Amino acid sequence: MIQTAQDMKTYRKKIHKALGNQFLRKALDNFASSYKASRVKAFEGIDLEALRCRIADNKDHALPHLESLFQQFKEKAEAAGAVVHLAATAAEANDIIAQIARDNGVRAIVKSKSMTAEEIHLNDHLEAEGFTVTETDLGEWIIQLRHEGPSHMVMPAIHLSRRQVGGLFTDVTGRPVDLEDIDRMVKVARKELRPAFLAADMGVSGANFAIADTGTIGLVTNEGNARLTTTLPRVHVALVGLDKLLPNLEAALDILKILPRNATGQALTSYVTWITGAVECAASSTGKKILHIVFLDNGRLALARDPVFSEALRCIRCGACANVCPVYGKVGGHALGHVYIGAIGLILTYFYHGKNNDRAIVRNCLNCQACKSVCPAHIDLPYLIKQVYGNVLKDDGVKPAKNTILSFAMKNRKLFHGMLRMASVLQKPIVQKDAGVLRHLPFVFGKSQDFRTLPALAETPFREQWPSLRPRISEPVYRVALFGGCLVDFVSPEQAVALMKLLTVHHVQMEYPMGQTCCGLPAVMMAETETAVEVAIQNLQAMSPCQYDYILVLCASCGSHLKEGYRRLLASKPELAETLKTFQSKIMDFSSFMVNVLKVDPQKFVQTHTSVAYHSPCHLCRGLGVTREPRELLRTAGLNYIPCADEDVCCGFGGSYSLDFPEISAAILNQKLDHVESTGAEILVTDCPGCVLQLRGGMNQRGGRVRVRHIAEVVAENLKPR
Repeated sequence: MIQTAQDMKTYRKKIHKALGNQFLRKALDNFASSYKASRVKAFEGIDLEALRCRIADNKDHALPHLESLFQQFKEKAEAAGAVVHLAATAAEANDIIAQIARDNGVRAIVKSKSMTAEEIHLNDHLEAEGFTVTETDLGEWIIQLRHEGPSHMVMPAIHLSRRQVGGLFTDVTGRPVDLEDIDRMVKVARKELRPAFLAADMGVSGANFAIADTGTIGLVTNEGNARLTTTLPRVHVALVGLDKLLPNLEAALDILKILPRNATGQALTSYVTWITGAVECAASSTGKKILHIVFLDNGRLALARDPVFSEALRCIRCGACANVCPVYGKVGGHALGHVYIGAIGLILTYFYHGKNNDRAIVRNCLNCQACKSVCPAHIDLPYLIKQVYGNVLKDDGVKPAKNTILSFAMKNRKLFHGMLRMASVLQKPIVQKDAGVLRHLPFVFGKSQDFRTLPALAETPFREQWPSLRPRISEPVYRVALFGGCLVDFVSPEQAVALMKLLTVHHVQMEYPMGQTCCGLPAVMMAETETAVEVAIQNLQAMSPCQYDYILVLCASCGSHLKEGYRRLLASKPELAETLKTFQSKIMDFSSFMVNVLKVDPQKFVQTHTSVAYHSPCHLCRGLGVTREPRELLRTAGLNYIPCADEDVCCGFGGSYSLDFPEISAAILNQKLDHVESTGAEILVTDCPGCVLQLRGGMNQRGGRVRVRHIAEVVAENLKPR
């Protein structure tokens, strides 16, 4: 049985063990790199966005009608000779399948890969009932022999080395296996599994599709074992989640176009099998296959009716959310899932396996948006993860102390800002003034935060500097407001000063509305939705969007949250709809404003050709969809932009994430800095003060020579003297 940590203390031990597995990290890094390239190539010439929208729409149209689709499927399938069941719970599904086996005198069972079977722990139940069960997918067979759960939904044994597998096969066969000969290992597996196929009385499969208008199930596989499982034994049982029901073949074919490409970067899968009704079978006494199709509810019907979480049922089980997850890349699936792995697993675990199995793992999300950007069904995975975390907190009835403190402070802007000012005074004994960092960390952080230095709070926040700094431009070409956010205002006001300098040179009047406060994203990350809503309303009122041509942000996380997050938060406030629409239409990041609106001229900059590497903040490249403009701006400003590996991979900051999971944050950060240093660049540039904090702190701690700057600072410094 799969064991998942039920509390944070146990979970941290599991994470620490996973981080110490160097083979695991190398294997996942290699896969992530090759997957990205293969996926891009696989989707060449395909309108991916249109395909994703069709899949999401088809799923959304089907979900409210699962019960009627089931009845339609049952009618068609039984007319073709199948027997169709509906199991309300995992236990009921296990009992139905075991009873089918008993009724048909089954002793030996072979299984093809099925995440739904993993969900209900089918093997454990059947073995307890006295049946011999053999997994026939190579990866599933390996983890069955090791008594483990899958570490990936598509590649269940990705966490194992060839030596581990070879040693396992040696133990199973009693004969030495060449640990370097993968082809030979595959042949060993085939030799061991073929007798199981021939001896089996029953085959159990899953299904990727259940087509209602024909009663057809469809299976997508990369090994021939699924066809042997569904054809050789006289009894075939297909276990299918109700969410796999689709109205027609056309909807399934859309999924088929994207599934292998998104899962493994393959243009085509090896096998696609369609089964309609009971076919001829010589092994059966009746001459016909005994076909049972067991549909599993296990909470799916209730989930389909949920106004927030129903979109989780769009999932087509491609596993891409794990493929691109920087956390998964460091700790693997056994530390980032229960049965279902990756971002979708953090959500489904709560509904299928309860809060206890989700309590710790659901917190392990950076909110980097990488999963959302590759999801073929447009599931807003980061948002749902935070909503599930909120449910877990409500179910437990106990909030972490930091949640209570944060919520209390953020609801009152003056109190919140007063606390930050007080902190800037109290920090003085531990500030290293020449470096602007804390000499040692306060005890509340602990040694786990030593992987980076932390900046001191600014002696004078930007809002207090503003009255004396405010430029007065006669006949400005644009009038803009700066939404500063906490870090620009209270930690790095020099970034706002750099922006002001650039705007003044380009005859743009900048304003700084004093009623603004934190964007509210930290509250969202801690599942404090009520607080996030109150903060959003405060900012909407403070910014007075009708007064400005644009509202600029220097923080990608703030910009993404203001532009997209507020839409969800304020959906129940129709009286704010028009103001919100105007507000969001005017939000723009710094680089886009400079390149697309001002169309800055290289003649205004000194062409220093200083070599710069670039880190693309998660919420800029994915949240706001901005990729071209920062790199173009660097070149325009006379800098020599040097491409770097994995520029768009998270730096590991994630706001409070780096405090909650410092070991993972440090591992992600150090890999990022290794890539940067390998470029030979003099400066590392990014568009987010949070990323600057993380990257600069890590570079300082390792004694690196690369300077870390906000893009506004380096661009401003290259302005020609007036």
